[in-house]
Amino acid sequence: MQKKREVSGKVYVTGIGIISALGANVEENHTGLLSGKAGIGKAINFESYYTSVLPFGEVKFSNEKLKNILGLENEPGYTRTSLLAVKAFEEAIHDAGLTEHEISSFDTALISASTVGGMCLTDQLYEDANLKSAGSEYLEAYGCAAHTLKLVEKYKINGFTNTINTACSSSANAIMMGARLIKSGRAKRVIVGGVDALAKYTVNGFNSLKILSESPCKPFDENRDGLNLGEAAAYLVLESEEIVGNKKKYAEIAGYGNSNDAHHPSAMSDDAVGAIICMKEAIKSAGINAFEIDYINAHGTGTPNNDSVELTGISTVFDKVPPFNSTKSYTGHTLGASGAVEAIFSIFSLIHSEIYPSLHIETNMKDYDAKPVGELQTGIPVKYVLSNSFGFGGNCTSLVLGRAD
Repeated sequence: MQKKREVSGKVYVTGIGIISALGANVEENHTGLLSGKAGIGKAINFESYYTSVLPFGEVKFSNEKLKNILGLENEPGYTRTSLLAVKAFEEAIHDAGLTEHEISSFDTALISASTVGGMCLTDQLYEDANLKSAGSEYLEAYGCAAHTLKLVEKYKINGFTNTINTACSSSANAIMMGARLIKSGRAKRVIVGGVDALAKYTVNGFNSLKILSESPCKPFDENRDGLNLGEAAAYLVLESEEIVGNKKKYAEIAGYGNSNDAHHPSAMSDDAVGAIICMKEAIKSAGINAFEIDYINAHGTGTPNNDSVELTGISTVFDKVPPFNSTKSYTGHTLGASGAVEAIFSIFSLIHSEIYPSLHIETNMKDYDAKPVGELQTGIPVKYVLSNSFGFGGNCTSLVLGRAD
């Protein structure tokens, strides 16, 4: 079958929305990055033995507070996942100035992402699944796509919708798919992003892999010992060049690449084959050379395998490694939301000419010459950013975001 060619035309980001451990909106997240202080600490909004012994990147609002902020006190079936999604989604569409008609247009698509979905209600799911309850309001809320359906219902979305779960690359793939829908003429506007909430289910699973750190994570440190789980939601409004007009443009989705090394269910291949392919493909599809990348927002989880493999890949792709960091040292690893979160952080670097330091670095990785940014850099010309998101099973995605014309 002949591969369908994408049509010409740029894809711009015209609206952004985010809630994470750093803050409840775009401004608070930017301020948090500038402060150089992590949002990682003790979690109080979900029940688990591990909340007393491990740090997390938790959003500071309870579910009740989120419902109050969003005016959803009397709406049934909203899990924490769905509440976080609505919060970030609403900020993004308001930021883009979208009307109800534009949101409901068949030319507007929605691509969201999550890994945990409604399973954030781990105990309630157990009660319902084992007939230990009379049937709760959450019976239809446990699926991965439940939050997407809530968005569709609340905002009367009529266009194409999809929910992606490729583990930690999920929302990066949502952004890539949204851009391709626009470039292929299948949509004029796509709202893209992802969400994940902290949950007993997730914590127990990651703990079984022995990759959770008992201290704030330190990606790309020689003595890194694991990641911190976080929660977040982040959405971007993508619009085609033909309809943007005089709108504010944050950035261009200039390129993207995806690969799968199929090496291991929860680890990447040591030779970084998947990471190398997706980075090269993203740069190639952007129509630029590797030396034109001014900054890399690395996947950088803080696990021994990931950071070593990623730095091997980066050192292979680039003759001179650009400035790079891991903003997961601020938010924790937000799983299905991380690609969209880090795309927004990359946009901050583009529009503010800033690169934020990786936190908690004490000893540089001994086998590599390249080391992450250690201090806040301002007044730095950043035209192109490479943002990496690597998921379980070796699903690797890289995005190139460019400064808008």
